[in-house]
Formats: sequence, structure tokens, C-alpha cells
Amino acid sequence: MQNISLEKPLKIAVLDMYDNVAGEGMRCIINLINEFSTNKNIEVITEVFNVRANTEIPSLVHDIYISSGGPGSPLPSDDAWEKPYFALIDSIFEHNKSEEILNGEGSPKFMFLICHSFQLVARHLEIGKVTKRRSTSFGVFPVHPIDTVNKELLFEGLPDPFFVVDSRDYQLVSPNLKIIKELGVQILRMEKERPHVNLERAIMAIRFSKEVFGTQFHPEADAQGMLKLLLSDEKRKAVIKTHGIEKYNDMITKLDDPDKIMLTESIIIPTFLEKAYSTISQQVFYGEIA
Repeated sequence: MQNISLEKPLKIAVLDMYDNVAGEGMRCIINLINEFSTNKNIEVITEVFNVRANTEIPSLVHDIYISSGGPGSPLPSDDAWEKPYFALIDSIFEHNKSEEILNGEGSPKFMFLICHSFQLVARHLEIGKVTKRRSTSFGVFPVHPIDTVNKELLFEGLPDPFFVVDSRDYQLVSPNLKIIKELGVQILRMEKERPHVNLERAIMAIRFSKEVFGTQFHPEADAQGMLKLLLSDEKRKAVIKTHGIEKYNDMITKLDDPDKIMLTESIIIPTFLEKAYSTISQQVFYGEIA
């Protein structure tokens, strides 16, 4: 794709949902944005908003929003950040449905929702049930397509199934087909097949709209960074104590495989940023729902 320059810098808001808990997700997101800026030779202004800890909520002045994963429960609470966070979500959808945007006279707002944020927005829109898992899902797993007819642009270049980093205590299940049809939502991926387990498979990826996309998994996960972390003595002991040596060895093997997490990291969010930027620059819509 030919590089196109905006008259003003591309503004990206990163919504930090980690509630001041240390994690690798924010580092990975910022790195992917910086790599995108460098590779495309465009000016990007990135602002980070500490949503859950400080109730920092961006306005609609940004072009792209990336809402991170995070620890804790995505179920309803009285926390101060929840109402303004969902007000932002609603305002992004409403902006993108305005006559100005639909007539191609303005720029839509793009959003990527990761893990905790994915669960929150799916619950808010009543797309399905968000429930606590019987046990933590932690590791590198395949995610499977719903069908082979509808192709998702952000997954082009990935095999079926492709591998992802999964780390969660909650899940989105029992899709509300009535709401999904009304909203024009497209469910794209499900968690690994488990014929021997009599439980619902969780929903792992959704296109909420042309501009809003979300994954239950962590597409930002830096395979090399995670591998380095897991090989440290302290982290190795912690993972083995919690999840066992077999799970630890499996993660090490898959993280070191260039056709698994390295490939996923290199495609999904970079493609999202590229297509969002192209649309903002040219008012051309991508990722249309079939």
C-alpha cells in the first residue's frame, strides 16, 4: 500500500485497563504502535489513559482507540470508571452511524478491544453471557473459524486455525442471536475444540462493526518478550507452580515457533492499524460484514 500523509498527526488513545497491575500488555501495544509509525513513516501521537485506576477516559478527538486486557472481573460493578467507559463506547458507535460518516464526509473512529475490554463491551451490548470459567485458561492455543465463507481481513495471512496467547478467568458464551442480528455483529473465532469436555466453547473474536473489532485473546503478545520472561528463574517457577511443567514446556515450544505467536503478533494489530489509517486518510471503509 502506498503511504498517504495526513495533514495532521494520527491520534491514538490507548485505554489502560490493567488497574495499576503490572503486565506485559501495555508494553506490547505501545511497541506495535511505534513500529507502525516507523514502518509507515507517519507521525502518531499516542496518549495513554489509566481507565480503571484513575477514571481517565478519552474524548472523541482521537482517530483510533485500543482498549487493553487486564485482571479482575468484567462483570457489572459500581466502579467509578464503568459508566464513562461505556459512554465512550456508545459514543464511538453513534459517531460512526452519523449521517456525516455514512455520507463519507468525515472520518470514522476505530477501536480494538482486547480480552478484558472485549468481555466488557460484549456484556454491555448483550452479545452473549460473560461468565467465570471453572479454571483459568492460560497458554498458547489454536482458535477456530466459525465458517470458511466469511473471510476476515485482519486474519489474512494466518492459517486455520491460528495460535494465540490466552490468559483469562472469564469467558463469553451463549451468543444472543437476536441482538447479534440486530447489531450486524459477526462472530469469527471460537476457542480450541474439546470433544471430551461437555462445556460451551468460548467466543474468541468478534467484528462488532466496520470500525470496531475485538478479541478474547491477546494479539499484541510479543512472543520473544514473553519467551524471555518465561525463561527467567522467577517466572519459570511461578508458572510451573500454578500450571505445571507440561504447560510451561508447551508454552516455551510454541512461543519459539515463528509460525505461531510471532505470526499472529505480526498480522492482526498491524493490519488493523494500517486499514484504519488508510480509511481515515481516504474515507475508504474496510472490513465490511458479509
